[in-house]
Amino acid sequence: MSIWWSLHLRREAASVPLARHLLLGAMETAGVDPDVSFDLSVALTEACANAVEHGGTGADGGSGWGTADAGDSGRGADGSSAEEPGAYRVTAYLDGERCRIEVADSGPGFPARRVLRRPAAAPTAENGRGLGLIEQLADHVHFRNRPGHGAVVSFDKILKWREDALLRAM
Repeated sequence: MSIWWSLHLRREAASVPLARHLLLGAMETAGVDPDVSFDLSVALTEACANAVEHGGTGADGGSGWGTADAGDSGRGADGSSAEEPGAYRVTAYLDGERCRIEVADSGPGFPARRVLRRPAAAPTAENGRGLGLIEQLADHVHFRNRPGHGAVVSFDKILKWREDALLRAM
């Protein structure tokens, strides 16, 4: 058995806790270890916050976020798109021993000049740590552009299960 969900959200700050709480609820119900759930929820929070802040078109102030490589059709596994200005999409899969999360926005994407390396934020910086934090919390992270359609951050983590886990028993 697996759990899959996708949200199409407005680029508003209130959408970030909604996505986080939905993920935490699904993992709690499935029986995922609380430490793993916490790590993934923080990574999701950072990805969503970046989509809200940077994921719009030039007309609404979005400016892109960090590093990238080209590719992707711009469609999620469900055929949906985050191309609408002012929107972004969150998709999560809990399947077997892994959770995979994808956050796709409708902004300008990652700047091409930062394709190879994203500079680390200064230790005293108030901004610029989100992508690095996602890299530290997840097992695998991939940053890419959807040419003409925005940026995508996808990450996954191997799951640990509680003894009473429902999803694991199936």
